[in-house]
Amino acid sequence: MAHYPLNHHLRPAYRALAGAAGAFLALFGVLGIAATWGDPFFHRGHDWVLGLRANPAGAWLATLIGLGILAAVLLGGNVHHHLNVALGWVLLGVAMVLLAFLQTDANILDASMVNVIVLTLIGLVVLTAGLYGKVGSAEASRAETAEAHNPV
Repeated sequence: MAHYPLNHHLRPAYRALAGAAGAFLALFGVLGIAATWGDPFFHRGHDWVLGLRANPAGAWLATLIGLGILAAVLLGGNVHHHLNVALGWVLLGVAMVLLAFLQTDANILDASMVNVIVLTLIGLVVLTAGLYGKVGSAEASRAETAEAHNPV
């Protein structure tokens, strides 16, 4: 069973970093939608937004994931923990799939290597924020600390 720290003292900082990552993705998505408005959904053009290549499909996906991360950050608590762990893994998975399809016709999100690197970094930030975002009662936190210092 995985061990997620309970009430980690840097939880607010990680939550703020996840919020910044979500805001960046949402901003990229909205600006990407505006920049590619009228293009076919899976257009393979040369539109760049915030240093990343964009097409309508990728822009909409980034907007939805960014808003999901922001919603998790705003809700906080264990909702933040669970959603950000899931969305962090999703972002890392999408980045690896994009990497595999970069130079092929299957690159339907029109990604570049810069997109893959940024998506991987954002995925790691969101995943880390989720891993350290678990919340519990003070009693459960004390019990966890005692167990960590006195293993069986």
